[in-house]
Amino acid sequence: MNTTQRAFAVGLAAALLQALMLIAFAWPAANIEPRDLPIAVTGPQAQQVAERLDAQLPDAFEITTPADEAAARAAIVDREVYGAVLTGGGAPRVLVASGASPAVAQQLTAMAQQLSGVPSAAVEDVVAADADDPRGTAFGAMVLPLVMSGIAAGVLLSLLVPTPAARIAGLATFGVVGGLLGMVIIQGWMSVVPGSYLALAAVAGLVSFAVAGAVVGLASVIGRPGIGIAALTMLLIGNPFSAATSAPELLPQPWGAIGQYLPPGAASTLLRSVAFFDGAGAAKPLTVLLVWAVAAVVLIGVAVLRGRRVEADPVPVDSPEPVPAV
Repeated sequence: MNTTQRAFAVGLAAALLQALMLIAFAWPAANIEPRDLPIAVTGPQAQQVAERLDAQLPDAFEITTPADEAAARAAIVDREVYGAVLTGGGAPRVLVASGASPAVAQQLTAMAQQLSGVPSAAVEDVVAADADDPRGTAFGAMVLPLVMSGIAAGVLLSLLVPTPAARIAGLATFGVVGGLLGMVIIQGWMSVVPGSYLALAAVAGLVSFAVAGAVVGLASVIGRPGIGIAALTMLLIGNPFSAATSAPELLPQPWGAIGQYLPPGAASTLLRSVAFFDGAGAAKPLTVLLVWAVAAVVLIGVAVLRGRRVEADPVPVDSPEPVPAV
């Protein structure tokens, strides 16, 4: 391939990558709508309201019917549902949790207006988003820098640090310092999220370690192609389907669910749980991130063992047949 052919090939590959990125980022945003969104309906008219919602928006909601208002509120605080409709005593009232998802809270508020038939329906925000970021814009923008910096750290460690032990040390350093410094900016300076600084810093550090570790781990096992595989997975699948600005149940399925098994999606859910819900609903995203972090260390270990095996069993070099003396 000459220089001109190589230039055309690179330009074509870049254009295809651009098209793929447009699809990955724009398609989910253009198809935001509830899909089996968990909500609660309680009170004397609970059955009628549930049937009405199911008839108006089929498959939009996964409706549970707790015993009373207290149980509905507890379900919201425990991150079992995104909101609740309370019936009885006049027009239905709606409980939302903008801390779980401002986008969902906005949709449930609009639904409350339809149910009550008045523009100013009774809506209560049970778990509110941070007062300095009521629409969750800054929170959603926080996830992409965590992903990009993790990819960058993984690339640098893979290319500049030769030994596995040193790479793990670099990952640990990046995770600890990145988590502490990141939350100084996000919580201390910008005041985007409430909650325990150390707990949030630990989450951010674990996310950083998991993303960077995926790059380093795959690069250690399969070489430089591993860098591209990990980076594109995090950037083109993990970030657009992280639901950082919406909710997994608002994204096209099964991609919304798949996104929760990648570090960006797990990070968004875990940060919300720690910041707004005192850790409720944190078990699954925490497990996902820990699995990614452990997998990174295991992959680096596999590369070490494979290298030792090669050193212990070198490829034999064929020696020439001895020439008999005349």
